[in-house]
Amino acid sequence: MSDDDALARRFEGARPRLHAVATRMLGSHAAADDAVQEAWLRLHRTGPDGIDNLDGWLTTVVSRICLDTLKAGPTRREHPVDELPETADAQVPDPAEQAATADAVGAALLVVLDQLGPTERLAFVLHDLFGVPFDEVAPIVDTSPANARQLASRARRKVRGGEPEPDRLRQRAVVAAFLEAAREGRFERLLTMLDPEIELRVDAFSVSAAATRRHLGAPELAPVVRGREAVAEVFSGKAAAAQPAYVDGLPAAVWAPGGTTRSAWVLTLRDGVITRIEMVGDPATLADLDVELA
Repeated sequence: MSDDDALARRFEGARPRLHAVATRMLGSHAAADDAVQEAWLRLHRTGPDGIDNLDGWLTTVVSRICLDTLKAGPTRREHPVDELPETADAQVPDPAEQAATADAVGAALLVVLDQLGPTERLAFVLHDLFGVPFDEVAPIVDTSPANARQLASRARRKVRGGEPEPDRLRQRAVVAAFLEAAREGRFERLLTMLDPEIELRVDAFSVSAAATRRHLGAPELAPVVRGREAVAEVFSGKAAAAQPAYVDGLPAAVWAPGGTTRSAWVLTLRDGVITRIEMVGDPATLADLDVELA
């Protein structure tokens, strides 16, 4: 197989996710096709040499193409919502599964997304629908990770303004059950609540703080912990003082002695299972978060 053929096959493997990102951004299959094709042309001109993470590179390129398109004005060619793709629900990090996860959000979401500004829309789509960390979203929208978080938070409030109360009740129930299993050290119970491919992302402040408190029983933390066994090990027997909350509208748990949030664990849920946890301990970041105790 030639190098060009190998590159084309890798691109085709990423195409479903790229098309889903572009469709959510632009609201049109035709416009999404154009964005994805432009990404392929740029990749073909650039070549894969020097690209360590091809999926990430392509996501960035498609996102910037979409952002430029949105900033240029209302040029989208709309499709009826019933023409949007319907695929089985799945999840990151597999590209095809990422596309399926986004499609499962539903075509009606596009109506709400039209109310968002270009950068709000991109931050929300990449983080909430595709699980892209804010430190990777930030350079795409030319801002800091903290500002990218705020963009997504504002978008989330607009998108979820009419979220049914039963959904929030279910989310709180999952968080409460997770904390109970963690406090009691019920390792097997924790495993049932975590996705096999769960990812725990920990900010630098929390990694450093845990290292200085190892003698007090703090868990050993790394910036990224993957797999439910490893993540369950982090939380098993911990979380004694944590309580359910919402952080920027997302289900979470916080440690807030005296009413001041000292640590937050922001959860991503799918079908009652935790697929991602973001641990935030940096006081500057925490100060920018909208925390609502549940």
